[in-house]
Amino acid sequence: MLKFIMMLIFIFPVCFIFNFFWMVQILLFFMMFIMILMNYSLNYFMNISYFLGIDILSNNLVLLSIWICVLMINASSMINKFNNYNYLFLLNILILLFFLILTFMSMNLFMFYLFFESSLIPTLFLILGWGYQPERLQAGVYLLFYTLLVSLPTLISIFYLYNNIMSLNYYILSNYLFNYDLLYLTLILSFLVKMPMFLVHLWLPKAHVEAPVSGSMILAGIMLKLGGYGLLRIFSFLQISGLKYNYILISISLVGGFLISLICLCQTDLKSLIAYSSISHMGIVLSGLLTLNYWGLNGSLILMIAHGLCSSGLFCLANITYERLGSRSLLINKGLLNFMPSMTLWWFLLCVCNMAAPPSLNLLGEISLLNSIISWSWLSMIVLSFLSFFGAAYSLYLYAYTQHGKNFSGLYCFSVGKIREYLLLFLHWFPLNLLILKSDMCMIWI
Repeated sequence: MLKFIMMLIFIFPVCFIFNFFWMVQILLFFMMFIMILMNYSLNYFMNISYFLGIDILSNNLVLLSIWICVLMINASSMINKFNNYNYLFLLNILILLFFLILTFMSMNLFMFYLFFESSLIPTLFLILGWGYQPERLQAGVYLLFYTLLVSLPTLISIFYLYNNIMSLNYYILSNYLFNYDLLYLTLILSFLVKMPMFLVHLWLPKAHVEAPVSGSMILAGIMLKLGGYGLLRIFSFLQISGLKYNYILISISLVGGFLISLICLCQTDLKSLIAYSSISHMGIVLSGLLTLNYWGLNGSLILMIAHGLCSSGLFCLANITYERLGSRSLLINKGLLNFMPSMTLWWFLLCVCNMAAPPSLNLLGEISLLNSIISWSWLSMIVLSFLSFFGAAYSLYLYAYTQHGKNFSGLYCFSVGKIREYLLLFLHWFPLNLLILKSDMCMIWI
């Protein structure tokens, strides 16, 4: 696995070559396709080198990370156009990708934790350096403190595990079953904040609203998935405690997802609405994952990948209209059907994917998760029916409110999108609907 890390390190100097902004994107695409061709489709670690290895679970998420980082560069052409520290911007994205790949490829729990926390720093720089409003400082502090406050107990519990069994390798850990309530709580907490679970979610809408489009894409696309990935890894040795306490977290997540869906319906900021819809989706992912059954674990992985592509695409759309209108308010972003007629198709396609319409990967993920949660307790059907209904409701609200109605009076012409923007949206939407044909990659990893 070191060959991919070395390849990425050798792309670093390309950032500083004059007029090579798009070259970095091409090189990352190249790296992505090499990785796809190598086809790591085994459910145990392979290609082991030092502390790195890859299995289906990490393979899917590494591919998603590279894909989203490529699209982040594509979406940020304004940074290149106005020469807004574009070399540093590229370097920041590559360092972030470097940490993410190491996070997903680590076979050691401490190494995973180390890179998991390190990936926070480039994200913080993205928000502070290229964000829009002065409030981005507050958003950055929120992001930092929410994550750091709960990650220190996790570090102590990792040391405790090492002290007990003298190894932190995932395979060796999975032979043990720990039944300590405090260990369960401290290990799981930092991943719940990263997901984010309802009640510890306040950092996410703030960070999304203040971040540039690339920051929003990486937050929605990958950062939320780090929590899910961590939970999937640590529940192999926390099953007993999980069976005792998971029902509390499942209840909070389901009810929280429903409440967040209602909050989505009264947002006036485009980015805020999409950010809250992310929290709602992650609520159902988390509850499915915590049921600890086959459908739930597989469904959570599928919906994490689907949501990463879909939510990232919606943030791109919000940014495309923001670049034209200079505002993200729904009161101004109205009647876009007249203003950008060709873009309406993409709004429609990504909004229906967001509400899990066929043939998107979201549908498969939601069916698996509904299956797992209802088999866990049939009472959850009540909340799930509300969740599904309001999930469709806020997606429709987002689409209908932005596309229909009377134009903002300050607009005096219409605008067609650039080819780059259509390519960007196509590269979000196409894998989202194509991957359902290869869903066995996500369904056989256990």
